[in-house]
Amino acid sequence: MKKRLLSLILAGTMILGMSLTGCGSGSEVPAEGGDASGGDRPYEGITLKWWGGQAENNAGTQAVMAAATEKLGMEFEVEVNPGGSEGDNILKTRMTSGDLPDFLAWNSGSKLHELNPSRGFLDISDWDLIEKFDEAFINSVTIDDAIYGLPQSSTQAGAIIYYKPDYEELGLEVPHTWDEFLANCEALKEAGKTPVYFTGGETWATQVLFLGDYYNVAAANPTFAEDYTNGTAKYADVAEATRSWTKYEDLVDYLNADKSAATVTDGNMAIGTGEATHWFILTQQLPLILENTENQEDIGVFGVPGDDPENHGLTVWEPMTWYVNKDSEHIDAIKAFFEFYYSEEALNLYFETYGANGPSCIIGYELPESVCDAVRVDMQQYFDDGKITPALEYQSPIKGTSCEQLTTSVGLGQMDGAEAAATYDEDCKKSAVQLGYDWE
Repeated sequence: MKKRLLSLILAGTMILGMSLTGCGSGSEVPAEGGDASGGDRPYEGITLKWWGGQAENNAGTQAVMAAATEKLGMEFEVEVNPGGSEGDNILKTRMTSGDLPDFLAWNSGSKLHELNPSRGFLDISDWDLIEKFDEAFINSVTIDDAIYGLPQSSTQAGAIIYYKPDYEELGLEVPHTWDEFLANCEALKEAGKTPVYFTGGETWATQVLFLGDYYNVAAANPTFAEDYTNGTAKYADVAEATRSWTKYEDLVDYLNADKSAATVTDGNMAIGTGEATHWFILTQQLPLILENTENQEDIGVFGVPGDDPENHGLTVWEPMTWYVNKDSEHIDAIKAFFEFYYSEEALNLYFETYGANGPSCIIGYELPESVCDAVRVDMQQYFDDGKITPALEYQSPIKGTSCEQLTTSVGLGQMDGAEAAATYDEDCKKSAVQLGYDWE
């Protein structure tokens, strides 16, 4: 595969020179030499400040913003979110204090509910742009009939990303049950390979096995999301839900030696180079993994297996999402930027530069052929077969705050899965009560 240079900012801020073809509307005063009705570079002199993680501040985003500066004149200053619970806490603090940038990239679904977004985010229900997005995405960013978000990238999944040459070398096949997966891990271990990579040094990533197993929970318990929200189903009481926690115990003997310290960046390198074979991770990491591999066809994706070989599916996340600060002084410039961002020109630029995390949620838009087989073939097949379900956080507003700490503890063998399930239930109860649900 032809390597792409990915420029990521690890700390501080950076000014990106960029521009866009769209047209601004409204009362924003343009810089000298332009006019808001469609003159040359109408937003020249305006700097839009935004906040997001390293996965959002990627080469694709930077390319689109550069095109925006060239065409519309505005420039962009980014502050990088540290991610995980630390990033969550920073954003909550900034929401409370009113210290928000012009726009930002953050989660949709249950994590949006936690913020009480009406305090700081603009309701974009009257923007024509929202007609471009599919219903599943719109539902994930709607609270009390207000629509707050726009998709930053494509969909993604909580899945297993794997190094295909190891499978070819040992004659392994994609497993369709958990027992088949463990058998593959045993064969890999016997061959002297690292079967599963675990990134205990960056705890948010340890949640993906638990969260990505939700397809199997929902397949066996179709009303689980509703029952969980109402407090009538618990992780410790539903066998398939408890199993999402105890699966970590099955992997203890198959993990990398540096499992307690390894980071997501380490995981991107380990899978891309074949240092390890499997990684339970959000497929937002695919473009970063591909930066470390010689051939994009070496990287594949499959859903977390359950117990039914005929019903092997994929748990899907809606995209990371752009939100607009309702008190920004540059609403017109922001809107003009996003009108460009969702043009076919800009979408193609983004995906051809960076790649995709999964199938697109833009109605009628097809990913370019340059997108990797792991998305266009492996993941797309689950979508085509109808074997997908949204992650629980898009079907219920309740999510405990200790999830990543518990999944890390179980993954490192410091706690058993059943204990973690019961502990998580108590944590979720606190969240439910705060949101006004009557949990017992």
